[in-house]
Amino acid sequence: MLYLVPSPIGNLQDITLRALEVLRSVDVILAEDTRNSSRLLNHFGIQKPLTPYHQHNEHRVLQHLVDQLAAGKTMAVLTDAGTPGISDPAFLLVRECIRQEVKVECLPGATAFVPALVNSGLPINRFCFEGFLPLKKGRQTMLKQLATETRTMVFYESPIRLVKTLEELATWFGAERSASVHRELTKLFEENKRGTLASLATYYKEKPPKGEIVLVVGGLND
Repeated sequence: MLYLVPSPIGNLQDITLRALEVLRSVDVILAEDTRNSSRLLNHFGIQKPLTPYHQHNEHRVLQHLVDQLAAGKTMAVLTDAGTPGISDPAFLLVRECIRQEVKVECLPGATAFVPALVNSGLPINRFCFEGFLPLKKGRQTMLKQLATETRTMVFYESPIRLVKTLEELATWFGAERSASVHRELTKLFEENKRGTLASLATYYKEKPPKGEIVLVVGGLND
């Protein structure tokens, strides 16, 4: 059995009782960063073997992990924050487990884009999650395609690239397109800032942001 276990995006109390139960029951925990996962597990008094599992080794260890699962081991995937597979490792392992008929179960829990989307004040009856925009190759093509998207769009972005991304979106989508920036969700210095792409770019140019960021952008004609 492979379990995908969401971890808190900030506030440790957001972990579910079921997630703690699963983490206590499995044979091995696959950790995106063993240091971060150790802090979480220690906080809740959980002691389990940790195996590194991240974007730099997921191809190399894939078959070995599936072989262990097929032999009867139970494992949990634990990423640094949020649900495994959402802009984090897990997809390759899930796909291979399904191919080899290893049971996979995903627990519900923390995901950064959901509270940001709901808190944005933008239409949420229809939306698309785009994750991180490409850094170079394909970036302009994607921006051109998304410029006519009518659904609300959700992006992840790093603080060092936020202003540049807001300015590029303003160029492609129009400076007055409605948007919101959600920073450090569930943490002590959580910030939810709403406005236009242009006004948000100006705001964060004057006040450089820190921490994890979710960017929500209104669709065309919203």
